[in-house]
Amino acid sequence: MLKTAVLVSGGGTNLQAILDAVDAGEITNAEISVVISNNPGAYALERARAKGVEAVCISPKDFGTREQFHQALLDKLQSEGVDLIVLAGFLVVIPEMLVRAYPNRIINVHPSLIPSFCGTGYYGLKVHEAALARGVKVTGATVHFVDAGTDTGPIILQRAVEIREGDTPQILQRRVMEQAEWVILPKAIDLIANGRVTVEKGLAHIR
Repeated sequence: MLKTAVLVSGGGTNLQAILDAVDAGEITNAEISVVISNNPGAYALERARAKGVEAVCISPKDFGTREQFHQALLDKLQSEGVDLIVLAGFLVVIPEMLVRAYPNRIINVHPSLIPSFCGTGYYGLKVHEAALARGVKVTGATVHFVDAGTDTGPIILQRAVEIREGDTPQILQRRVMEQAEWVILPKAIDLIANGRVTVEKGLAHIR
C-alpha cells in the first residue's frame, strides 16, 4: 500500500476527488494516511476527518522561522512513513530539503497545460485570468513531479479543456477542475501506486 499524504491550503476539492476515487476503486494499492494544511481554517481538514483520515494543521505562524516550519513538516511526513506527497492546492513553496528527502515522490496538480501559464505568480484564478487575457482556445491541467523549480518537474499527465465564449476566470476554473484536475490527479496517484510511472533523464514515462 502506497502511504500518501495530501497537502492542501483551502477547500480541498481536489482532496475530495482523491477520496472519492479511493472509495470508487479508481485508486488502487494506495491509502490516504494524512492530510496536512498550513491553514487551520481549511475546509479540507473537515473533509479528511469526515473520511476518518488524520487531519493536521502545521502553520508557519506557529514557528519562529520558516526553517522550523519546514522541519516540522518534514518530521511529520517522515513519522507517518509517507511514500508519496500530493500537493492539492497547497499554497506554500516546497523547500528544497523536502524535495531532496522525497525525490520524484512529490506530485502537484497545476491548472494549465504546462509550460503555458505556470511558474512564479501563476496560481489559483491568476492562471485562468492569464489564459483568457491571452486568448488561447484550449487550456487544461497538468500533474507533474515536483523538483527544485516552480512547475518545472517531469510531467506525468495532462488533460485539455476547451475555452468557451463568455468564460470568466471563475467559470473556467470550475470547468478545468471538473474536466481535468479531478480526473488526472487520482489517475496519476493510481499509476504511481501500481508502479507504472518511471522517470528517466528528466522525463516521466508511463508503462
